Amino acid sequence: QVQLVESGGGSVQAGGSLRLSCAASGYTFNGNCMGWFRQAPGKEREGVAAMRTAGGLTSYAGAVKGRFTISQDNAGNTVYLQMNSLKPEDSAMYYCAAGPSFFCAGGFGTMRSGFRYWGQGTQVTVSS
Repeated sequence: QVQLVESGGGSVQAGGSLRLSCAASGYTFNGNCMGWFRQAPGKEREGVAAMRTAGGLTSYAGAVKGRFTISQDNAGNTVYLQMNSLKPEDSAMYYCAAGPSFFCAGGFGTMRSGFRYWGQGTQVTVSS
């Protein structure tokens, strides 16, 4: 049984940093595509960052580029999202998700609709 579990969310003031973790059981991120998504109340779930772990190719939403960094551990069981210079508009529930490598070539919309495995989310709140 595959499980993805996010952690590391919390409340922080604008300009602060958080590092989210996504731990997998029954699944390895190695050779696959994984992504971080977020959803604020009343808004659609949107892609934030993605990584095709074979080769380390990454992609970011324009709103977070230069502030967020996606990475993984060597074992391929945990993926991270380092979030710096946080803004109030970054406040949302953050989810990790994963699927086969080819999803990373399709963009966030493709990943969002096609990823089979999703975590339960971790809340990030940024105050001004």
